[in-house]
Amino acid sequence: MGMTTFKKAALVLAMGAGMIAPATAEDIKVALGMSGWTGFAPLTLADKAGLFKKHGLEVDLKMIPQKDRHLALAAGSIQCAATTVETHVAWNANGVPIVQIFQMDKSYGADGLAVRNDVKTFADLKGKTIGVSSPGTSPYFGLVWMLSKNGMSLKDVKTVSLEPQPAAQAFVAGQNDAAMTYEPYLSTVRSNPQAGKILATTLDYPMVMDTVGCAPSWLKANPKAAKALTDAYFDALDMIKTDPTKANELMGSGVKQSGEQFAKSAVYLRWQDRAANQKFFSGELMQFMKDSVPILIEGGVIRKAPDDLAAMIDASFIK
Repeated sequence: MGMTTFKKAALVLAMGAGMIAPATAEDIKVALGMSGWTGFAPLTLADKAGLFKKHGLEVDLKMIPQKDRHLALAAGSIQCAATTVETHVAWNANGVPIVQIFQMDKSYGADGLAVRNDVKTFADLKGKTIGVSSPGTSPYFGLVWMLSKNGMSLKDVKTVSLEPQPAAQAFVAGQNDAAMTYEPYLSTVRSNPQAGKILATTLDYPMVMDTVGCAPSWLKANPKAAKALTDAYFDALDMIKTDPTKANELMGSGVKQSGEQFAKSAVYLRWQDRAANQKFFSGELMQFMKDSVPILIEGGVIRKAPDDLAAMIDASFIK
């Protein structure tokens, strides 16, 4: 009997230890700003599948348009944000510091420029009207990047300020000559070929890469929470591999898509696992930030480069 009691006590102790372990991240609350962009869906998965909780983290995922996300960060209503690399550069240049801690995805055709069927080349877009979200967003940057690679600039076109979803909807409904948008909304155009076609995507112009960054002061005070956030993301990628049906259903539910619809959108991007992150943070990230500066200046998003690009990267959490 004594032995059994001893075992029971050991079990209770072990369970106790198990319960204490996640609390080492002190069950820290973190609010993270994001959008319905397909590439951010593993965060939704980590939330809905209890992966944040597993790491002792309480995460409040807030849907905030990209153009407003830095305002929430500056106000302290969020501590971290998922966004494109060049947007992190723009925020830092404009006085809202953020440090990137892991990469989420790379777009492989998930962002694109939809045009009417008579448009054959970028030159045909001269004087045409393009629906695109405002300066400081990924679609806006993508448009400036594509135009500049074709010897053009925003001066050659007219723009109408529309967020990615309404931009795609307006285009399919016959408004505007073109639309810069992304998945899942780009598929609205793919499934309405009579309205138009996709002139170019991130397969032709690889310039959409998403990272999660956090406010430097929060990061300094909460390194365990930042590590837990990163590890939960990698756990979500593991779940996408091991249980794709369930994972796609949970991720799709965040953007009102079925699991099947979500899986179709996700074909156009690549999730970045721990190994891919380590590779990206070792050089490509810095190079892309440097390349983005002249485009951001040309697009009127920033006036000058951030003082210290290196301070915008902390690779310690992806180890």
